[in-house]
Amino acid sequence: MQQFTVPQFIDVENKIIGPITVRQFVIFLGAAIIIALAYRLFDFSLFVTVAVLILVVSVTFAFVKINAQPFHLFVLSLFQTVRRPKTRVWNNRLTPLDDMIAVAPTSTTSPVAPTKIFKKSRLAELALIVDTKGKYKGE
Repeated sequence: MQQFTVPQFIDVENKIIGPITVRQFVIFLGAAIIIALAYRLFDFSLFVTVAVLILVVSVTFAFVKINAQPFHLFVLSLFQTVRRPKTRVWNNRLTPLDDMIAVAPTSTTSPVAPTKIFKKSRLAELALIVDTKGKYKGE
Protein backbone atom coordinates (compact mmCIF):
# COMPACT_ATOMS: atom_id res chain seq x y z
CA MET A 1 0.00 0.00 0.00
CA GLN A 2 1.33 3.43 -0.95
CA GLN A 3 1.83 6.00 1.77
CA PHE A 4 1.25 9.68 1.18
CA THR A 5 2.42 12.71 3.09
CA VAL A 6 -0.51 14.71 4.45
CA PRO A 7 0.07 18.47 4.67
CA GLN A 8 -0.09 19.59 8.29
CA PHE A 9 -0.16 23.39 8.29
CA ILE A 10 -2.42 24.33 5.39
CA ASP A 11 -3.72 27.50 7.06
CA VAL A 12 -0.21 29.03 7.46
CA GLU A 13 0.76 31.45 4.68
CA ASN A 14 4.17 31.18 3.01
CA LYS A 15 6.76 33.67 4.22
CA ILE A 16 8.80 35.45 1.54
CA ILE A 17 10.81 38.17 3.31
CA GLY A 18 11.48 37.37 6.96
CA PRO A 19 8.12 37.24 8.75
CA ILE A 20 6.28 38.98 5.85
CA THR A 21 3.87 36.87 3.78
CA VAL A 22 2.99 37.39 0.12
CA ARG A 23 -0.36 38.98 1.06
CA GLN A 24 1.30 41.42 3.46
CA PHE A 25 3.97 42.30 0.88
CA VAL A 26 1.35 43.07 -1.76
CA ILE A 27 -0.59 45.24 0.73
CA PHE A 28 2.56 47.21 1.61
CA LEU A 29 3.52 47.51 -2.07
CA GLY A 30 0.09 48.97 -2.88
CA ALA A 31 0.36 51.34 0.10
CA ALA A 32 3.82 52.49 -1.05
CA ILE A 33 2.50 53.23 -4.55
CA ILE A 34 -0.43 55.23 -3.16
CA ILE A 35 1.90 57.14 -0.79
CA ALA A 36 4.25 57.92 -3.72
CA LEU A 37 1.31 59.29 -5.73
CA ALA A 38 0.22 61.36 -2.72
CA TYR A 39 3.75 62.79 -2.45
CA ARG A 40 3.62 63.94 -6.09
CA LEU A 41 0.07 65.34 -5.90
CA PHE A 42 -0.28 67.02 -2.49
CA ASP A 43 1.63 69.63 -0.49
CA PHE A 44 3.72 68.35 2.42
CA SER A 45 1.21 68.74 5.29
CA LEU A 46 -1.58 67.00 3.36
CA PHE A 47 0.92 64.35 2.19
CA VAL A 48 1.92 63.55 5.80
CA THR A 49 -1.74 63.24 6.84
CA VAL A 50 -2.61 60.99 3.90
CA ALA A 51 0.56 58.91 4.36
CA VAL A 52 -0.15 58.28 8.05
CA LEU A 53 -3.75 57.32 7.26
CA ILE A 54 -2.65 54.94 4.49
CA LEU A 55 0.00 53.38 6.73
CA VAL A 56 -2.51 52.77 9.52
CA VAL A 57 -4.98 51.17 7.10
CA SER A 58 -2.30 49.02 5.42
CA VAL A 59 -0.86 47.80 8.74
CA THR A 60 -4.39 46.98 9.90
CA PHE A 61 -5.16 44.98 6.77
CA ALA A 62 -1.76 43.28 6.81
CA PHE A 63 -1.38 42.23 10.45
CA VAL A 64 -4.70 42.38 12.35
CA LYS A 65 -6.67 39.16 12.74
CA ILE A 66 -10.16 38.89 14.21
CA ASN A 67 -11.34 35.41 15.25
CA ALA A 68 -8.28 33.91 13.51
CA GLN A 69 -9.36 35.50 10.21
CA PRO A 70 -7.37 38.11 8.33
CA PHE A 71 -8.88 41.58 8.64
CA HIS A 72 -9.88 41.78 4.96
CA LEU A 73 -12.07 38.67 5.32
CA PHE A 74 -13.66 40.19 8.42
CA VAL A 75 -14.45 43.40 6.48
CA LEU A 76 -15.91 41.39 3.58
CA SER A 77 -18.12 39.44 6.00
CA LEU A 78 -19.18 42.69 7.65
CA PHE A 79 -20.23 44.23 4.32
CA GLN A 80 -22.05 41.06 3.35
CA THR A 81 -23.95 41.04 6.64
CA VAL A 82 -24.87 44.71 6.32
CA ARG A 83 -26.07 44.27 2.73
CA ARG A 84 -28.11 41.10 3.32
CA PRO A 85 -28.86 40.51 6.98
CA LYS A 86 -30.50 37.22 7.82
CA THR A 87 -32.88 37.87 10.68
CA ARG A 88 -34.33 34.72 12.16
CA VAL A 89 -37.33 35.11 14.46
CA TRP A 90 -38.65 32.32 16.63
CA ASN A 91 -42.40 32.32 17.12
CA ASN A 92 -42.97 31.22 20.70
CA ARG A 93 -46.79 31.05 20.56
CA LEU A 94 -48.32 27.59 20.48
CA THR A 95 -51.13 26.72 18.10
CA PRO A 96 -53.60 23.84 18.55
CA LEU A 97 -51.85 21.93 15.74
CA ASP A 98 -48.58 21.98 17.68
CA ASP A 99 -50.10 19.80 20.41
CA MET A 100 -50.16 16.73 18.17
CA ILE A 101 -47.80 15.69 15.40
CA ALA A 102 -49.21 13.24 12.89
CA VAL A 103 -46.97 10.94 10.88
CA ALA A 104 -48.52 10.14 7.49
CA PRO A 105 -47.91 6.84 5.68
CA THR A 106 -44.97 6.99 3.27
CA SER A 107 -46.50 5.17 0.29
CA THR A 108 -50.03 4.92 -1.08
CA THR A 109 -49.42 1.51 -2.72
CA SER A 110 -48.70 -0.27 0.55
CA PRO A 111 -51.54 -1.44 2.80
CA VAL A 112 -53.01 1.40 4.77
CA ALA A 113 -51.08 1.76 8.00
CA PRO A 114 -52.62 3.47 11.00
CA THR A 115 -51.45 7.02 11.48
CA LYS A 116 -49.21 7.39 14.50
CA ILE A 117 -50.01 10.30 16.77
CA PHE A 118 -47.43 11.42 19.32
CA LYS A 119 -48.42 13.72 22.12
CA LYS A 120 -46.04 16.08 23.88
CA SER A 121 -46.24 14.06 27.10
CA ARG A 122 -44.77 11.08 25.23
CA LEU A 123 -41.90 13.16 23.89
CA ALA A 124 -39.94 13.05 27.14
CA GLU A 125 -40.29 9.27 27.26
CA LEU A 126 -39.10 8.91 23.65
CA ALA A 127 -36.13 11.16 24.40
CA LEU A 128 -35.24 8.94 27.37
CA ILE A 129 -35.39 5.84 25.16
CA VAL A 130 -33.09 7.47 22.60
CA ASP A 131 -30.69 8.77 25.27
CA THR A 132 -30.37 5.34 26.91
CA LYS A 133 -29.90 3.70 23.48
CA GLY A 134 -32.89 1.43 23.97
CA LYS A 135 -32.04 0.11 27.45
CA TYR A 136 -35.12 1.87 28.84
CA LYS A 137 -38.10 0.27 27.10
CA GLY A 138 -40.85 2.65 28.12
CA GLU A 139 -44.50 1.74 28.53
